[in-house]
Amino acid sequence: MTQPQLTLLGQDAPLGATVTDDGVNFALFSAHAERVELCLFDDEGERQTHCLPLQRHDSQVWTTFVPGLRPGARYGYRVHGPWAPAQGHRFNPNKLLLDPYARRVDRPLELGDVHFGYRMGGDPNAGPDTRDSAAVMPKCVVVEARKPRERRLRRKPAPVIYEAHLRGLTKLHPAIEAGQRGTFAGLAAAPVVDYLRALGIEALQLLPVQYAARERALSERGLANYWGYNSVAFFAPAAGYLAGDDTEEICRAVDALQEAGIEVILDVAFNHSGEGDEFGPTLCFRGIDNRSYYRLDSQHPQRYVNDTGCGNTLDLRHPRVLQLVMDCLRYWAGEIGVDGFRFDLATTLARTCHGFDEGASFFDVLRQDPILSRVRLIAEPWDVGPGGYQLGNFPSGWQEWNDQYRDTMRRFWRGDHGQIGDFARCLHGSSDLFESEDRGPAASINFITCHDGFTLTDLVSYCERHNEANGENNRDGQRENYSQNFGVEGPSTSPPLRARRDRQRRAFMTTLLLSQGTPMLLSGDELGRTQRGNNNAYCQDNELSWHPWDALGGEELSFLKYVARLIELRRRHSLLRWPRYLRGDDADRRRARCVWLNHHAQPMNDHDWRENPLAHLGLHLLPADDDPNDRELLLLFNASRQNIPFRLPRGAEATASPAVWQLQIDSSFEDGGPVRTVNADNTFMLAACCVCLLERRAKD
Repeated sequence: MTQPQLTLLGQDAPLGATVTDDGVNFALFSAHAERVELCLFDDEGERQTHCLPLQRHDSQVWTTFVPGLRPGARYGYRVHGPWAPAQGHRFNPNKLLLDPYARRVDRPLELGDVHFGYRMGGDPNAGPDTRDSAAVMPKCVVVEARKPRERRLRRKPAPVIYEAHLRGLTKLHPAIEAGQRGTFAGLAAAPVVDYLRALGIEALQLLPVQYAARERALSERGLANYWGYNSVAFFAPAAGYLAGDDTEEICRAVDALQEAGIEVILDVAFNHSGEGDEFGPTLCFRGIDNRSYYRLDSQHPQRYVNDTGCGNTLDLRHPRVLQLVMDCLRYWAGEIGVDGFRFDLATTLARTCHGFDEGASFFDVLRQDPILSRVRLIAEPWDVGPGGYQLGNFPSGWQEWNDQYRDTMRRFWRGDHGQIGDFARCLHGSSDLFESEDRGPAASINFITCHDGFTLTDLVSYCERHNEANGENNRDGQRENYSQNFGVEGPSTSPPLRARRDRQRRAFMTTLLLSQGTPMLLSGDELGRTQRGNNNAYCQDNELSWHPWDALGGEELSFLKYVARLIELRRRHSLLRWPRYLRGDDADRRRARCVWLNHHAQPMNDHDWRENPLAHLGLHLLPADDDPNDRELLLLFNASRQNIPFRLPRGAEATASPAVWQLQIDSSFEDGGPVRTVNADNTFMLAACCVCLLERRAKD
């Protein structure tokens, strides 16, 4: 590292460490600090070499320019100010702090007593801890900015999304070099990219890849926060996610996926930070300007508003906090080149003084931004605060995780009574939630499973959660999963039981991929991944959570092929991913439409919809009369435990000849069955626990 000779007054924009031809500009926002120091360290980040003062601008940004400094330099901040928790201030210059804009952090964070701003074991509001944390604190690394990247892919309205964990996806892959497994380099490897492309995946959604804190309580139990929803440096990759020292590795992974036609979506958790509540450590925001970065209790500012359930809530009402989020999103989209974001607990980001607000600044800034207005935006539309459940209430252009779809489909296929109406509503794309905002079915992110909960195999194998490995006495995780085990809890060697569970898995997956909306698969479900009944594997960084590549050589290969066949059918038929809501009462035959059918091939009537035990129905999809590119489709569903004779409609054309239907897939068969012709004059026997897709073809 070139040693600085002197410091100069820096520029107050952009924030962070900015490399120039002559050195590095450092800029840090703090409205309430009294003094700020930049600490520089040797190349190993062990020994402090300089402590340089920053100067305050009228913009409340503290700056300095260090001539001769180059990329790779290690640094951190000390921020001086009042220790006055009752006024919302928790400054402690004894704690070395991360730069909120750091592009890279040089090592993992292992929490110890010295990282806490107060005296551990005492009152967090009583007085500051005077021990210096620099020796055990990770250091920020100066990284040179990249040129903005052009958008590579044309965004599809409703791609097949594959939710995966970056580390877990490649950790066990035998064809990837050991040093690259679990990293961005491993993600870019041809065996992984080729696998996703062959499966038919169109978008890869990664759990958080940002630098996160490791909770001390988990470390003491020999566990780690595997999911990563505990960020403290939103611009920097998580420790261990780079095989080398160059963040260009991230760009290479994004390039490899995009060249294969696969979008890259990042899960981001801007609703809170890894510093927790008043009992948490001082690592970044708390020590820089606690009162600006966090929402504090107006009556008791020493306490944090906890709408997230994670101890604190970042305050996006503050313009500098909102700027941090937008600058970070622009970095990942503009410099790294990702295609979109999934926002964890997104309701929190749009909270104003009056609660969730569709007119919040967060939405306004995104809508007008020239980069971010063009990327995919996905909301987890809830948090744990007052009025936190906001499914269907996000603005036009947003997509939302639809947990009502998840629960309805699980209950329907479990055999719960009275689900037929809700099942049809979700299958149709949840128009009750999204159409009022002039949004289409693509706004609904449909899923049966996700990282949070049972895997698909566990959904058909367990009635109860089994989270003992988490060390919380099985008290964590959702209690109700709408699952079933078919008489045996957990794994079984019984061939009939295993066959029944496999049939249920195929019914779930077929429903998901034939529903209107945007389907999301959980990685490993196509290969029978099990977490042995753990429905909250957030702390299981081991084979319980990692992708089971060894299943490629086993009996799960047939299910993998079945899922790939489904995705191909979805791709082939545009009526399965129609951009607008299909209607059955539309007399205009120039538009695509749909008709719900009972097993007599008659339109469902009020009695059919109200019949409590009814667990079967058909959905007839009809293209516009002048559309030469699509054909009529018939979807048949039977969640009952008995076969149902189902008459087939004669088709839309008024001809004397009977319609000829071609069976495209039958989920009662392990491989989906052969493609075969079915005459509409015959009654089709729809098997128990089964989904079928038929396509109408002209009779020879």
